[in-house]
Amino acid sequence: MDADGSVIALFPLHTVLFPGGPLPLRIFETRYTDMVRRCMREQQPFGVVLIQEGDEAGPVATTATVGCSARIADFYTLKDGLLGISCVGERKFSVLRVWRAADGLNMGEVTWLDPEPSQALPGEYERLGATVRRAVEELAQQYQHVEKFFEDASWVGSRLTELLPIELNDKQVLLELDDPIARLDALLGLVPTE
Repeated sequence: MDADGSVIALFPLHTVLFPGGPLPLRIFETRYTDMVRRCMREQQPFGVVLIQEGDEAGPVATTATVGCSARIADFYTLKDGLLGISCVGERKFSVLRVWRAADGLNMGEVTWLDPEPSQALPGEYERLGATVRRAVEELAQQYQHVEKFFEDASWVGSRLTELLPIELNDKQVLLELDDPIARLDALLGLVPTE
């Protein structure tokens, strides 16, 4: 592994994870239980990529080529006896190549994308910031491991994208944007004025 490329375990899901966002997961496949154990032991993240064709269990046909790493913040036993984990998105990456390891785990060679610049939330987007603040307060349990940056344009746009009921492919397009203001512009029309 060098500074540009890393090899990480990939967890293909029907979800789009953003840096700084929460990801609760219910783990039931042995390969992912082993992955969680290894990530916790080695204090390493795993990569989340959107499934474009296929299912979460079993083989995956196609995934997006841009994803986000996830760090495990907490783990617990669910009522059904399965492993539950709470993760937080960390950093966007681009997938260079993928393969399946002997244990069935999807692995990927990735290159890390530059973090979006921290930028104050411009005044014309204040209502989006207020909407995110209310939603995060209402979903306090889900956002308990997430640092809050209600005045940051990238953070507000990312939270709004994960909260809005929009198509996963549209969320993926918004993830792949590297301009926080362009993301906010795209979201502006989706949030009703009060």
